[in-house]
Amino acid sequence: MTTTSANSFDSGSILDGIRRWVEIETPTDAPEQVNKLADLVAAGYRDLPATVERIAGQSGCGDHLVARSAWGQSEPGILVLSHLDTVHPMGFIERLPFKIEGDVAFGPGIYDMKGGAYLAYHAFRQVCANGARSPLGVTQLYVSDEEIGSPTSRALIEAEGRKAKYVLVTEPARDGGKIVTGRKGVGRFEIFIRGVPSHAGTRPGDGRSAIRELGNIIQTLEAMNDLKRGITVNVGVVRGGTRPNVIAEEAYAEVDMRVPTIADSDELVPKILGLKSRTDGVTVKVMGELNRPPYEKGNAGAALYEHAKTLAAEIGFDLVDTSTGGGSDGNFTAPHTATLDGLGVDGKGAHTHYEQMYISSIEPRARLLHRLYQTLR
Repeated sequence: MTTTSANSFDSGSILDGIRRWVEIETPTDAPEQVNKLADLVAAGYRDLPATVERIAGQSGCGDHLVARSAWGQSEPGILVLSHLDTVHPMGFIERLPFKIEGDVAFGPGIYDMKGGAYLAYHAFRQVCANGARSPLGVTQLYVSDEEIGSPTSRALIEAEGRKAKYVLVTEPARDGGKIVTGRKGVGRFEIFIRGVPSHAGTRPGDGRSAIRELGNIIQTLEAMNDLKRGITVNVGVVRGGTRPNVIAEEAYAEVDMRVPTIADSDELVPKILGLKSRTDGVTVKVMGELNRPPYEKGNAGAALYEHAKTLAAEIGFDLVDTSTGGGSDGNFTAPHTATLDGLGVDGKGAHTHYEQMYISSIEPRARLLHRLYQTLR
């Protein structure tokens, strides 16, 4: 190995780049902040053989960026999926400033997923160094709304995913560096219940309680949980009623469903959408859908994982795969394109006040992305 290639993956200089991205706070609901980071990311491609297309934000979200290599765009190539937004609110960096303690770097979004997004960008820079090119074209998509389910970027992700031969997702690694080859599908539902109000003391028999009916609905939903099969249905928000002495006219709930397979979602989604009232005079309306399809480990994805595992062994580390309950933009591409997720940095504490990245994971994982660009064909 020559010294130049060793230096090009120096973790100190890569960490400096990650720091610049982390220190621009990017809550999904602050589009002007997300766009400030998009400016910086786009500027990083100016001296590279690449074009950057910027898609204006919609519905209160920031812009999306599509960076395409100047070569290989006429045939299916590699799509890299990253997101610029974080869950942390503005000002959180005062509570969790960028800092280094031993092998750990802290900061909002450093693990989920600015670290991984930057590694993919850095690896692309190295592919372009000295006029080199990868066998396939590389397209890097940076979206602004992944943390709220990618409502404004989903169509773009699916369109680019269908054009690609491989999809690499820079979400963080799991549990000591594991790569992700399966994710549960995610469904979100809202339940609106309307009853009949009356005075709880003088005319209780005239009323029909929406809250009581919500209790029935919650028990029905809870009974759908099947941890052995990996199915979870969680009633996470409830509201209802106006005063303690009024039989409640209205009640409301928000529900999160996670399923490991398409077959499970085909079974459960109609059940949830078809919930009926058990009480005369009370109506139940359910709205919602599967907003991320399950990402099952198919043959193409398994072959892509085996290839990555071989490359990792050459670099000097063991790449183990896992499935996770959290959704990502990889869920949108996995049903039709070989997808490998969890290629970002290793660390822990996504979405917490101690979010952190392991500095020792920078070099091997940046090298793995670089080798994937160089060897996929």
